[in-house]
Order: sequence, then C-alpha cells, then structure tokens
Amino acid sequence: MWRDSEHSYGLVAILLHWVVAAGVIGLFVLGVWMVGLTYYDPWYNRAPDWHRSLGVLLLGILVLRIVWRLAVPRPAAEPGHKPWERVLGHAAHVSLNLLTLAVILAGYLISSADGSAVAVFDWFRVPAAFDGFERQETLAGVWHKWLAYALIGLAALHALAALKHHFVDRDRTLRRILWPTRGRDGE
Repeated sequence: MWRDSEHSYGLVAILLHWVVAAGVIGLFVLGVWMVGLTYYDPWYNRAPDWHRSLGVLLLGILVLRIVWRLAVPRPAAEPGHKPWERVLGHAAHVSLNLLTLAVILAGYLISSADGSAVAVFDWFRVPAAFDGFERQETLAGVWHKWLAYALIGLAALHALAALKHHFVDRDRTLRRILWPTRGRDGE
C-alpha cells in the first residue's frame, strides 16, 4: 500500500504527487495575488516571505518525490494506452518536474540577487549562491513569471489528459493516482 505496485501507485507516491500539485497551484495563486499588493497593504512584506518559504519547502518535497520515483519502480502503463500517449505522458511528467525546478531556481535567484540568504519561516536560511550577475533580479523575475505560467499551462493539460482518460477512455489512469489499489481491477 505504501509502495507502488505493478498496477497502482502507492500511498507515498500519491501523497507526494498531490502535495507538489497543491504547492504549485497555491504558490502560483499567491504569486499572482501578491504582485498586485501596494506598499500600504498589510501583506506587502508578509506575502513574499511566505511565497519564498513555501517555495523552498516545495523544492524539498519535489526532490523527495524525484528520489522516490527513481528508487521505486512505477506502475506499468495502462494496457489500452497508445505508444504516443505513453511517450507524451512521460514527457509531460519530466517537463512538469523540470519546470517546477526551474521556477523555484528563478525565484531563488530573485530573492538572493542582493547576496542575502533566503529565510524560510525563520526556521533556517538558504545562503545566496549565485549573486551579482548583471540585472539578476530583473532577469530572474521575468523567467520566474513566464516559467510559472508555462508550468500552470502544462499542469492544466496534464489534468485534462487525466480527465480524458477517466471519462472518455474509461481507464484507471486517474483512479490509480487518487488511492492505492491492489490489483489491475482496483480490488
């Protein structure tokens, strides 16, 4: 139940998947909201602090998810999936992980552009590793924004593909990432 089986994702993979998904969506919504704040808004300083802190925590969870995926064999593809669906599905998963990493890295470059460490809820600090290249904050900000939009767009396509598999193809693609099952028929 905890580990992936031949036919289903295990509870660890499922939880990591949904925590990363919720984190990406939550950080995107927070980011879009906070850029509209004015100097006199009480959240003007607090929202970016939360955004940075949650972004660093998401990085840790994403790395854990990637390590889990590499260490634990994933379930076999559904038998009815066409070869192009398998290739696109794999490419989408790899791209989602890479885009998430890129968005977080760009955010880190924004936050550390002045050489300051990134505080994570005052629990710990991530030191600035790449600071001082010309226009770092501005360039990283542009990349952060557009990579985030690309990530959300790809995540939406990913969700639509899962819904297509569930409602049109009527296969187990969506169900097996919702809750672990034992056999092919979900028993």
